[in-house]
Amino acid sequence: MRRHLVFGDAARPEVSRSVSSLACLAFVALLAVAFWAGALWLGQLVVRISQVGF
Repeated sequence: MRRHLVFGDAARPEVSRSVSSLACLAFVALLAVAFWAGALWLGQLVVRISQVGF
């Protein structure tokens, strides 16, 4: 890890491992929800276009 040259300590403060793990899991869950929402929206759009035509 990089060191802060003036103070001699770590460049960024240490975050608890459990907090960062939960934040990572929440971010991945948010990405999954966004992906599937987009996939369902596109699927609905394709079905609607195929029924009516261009």
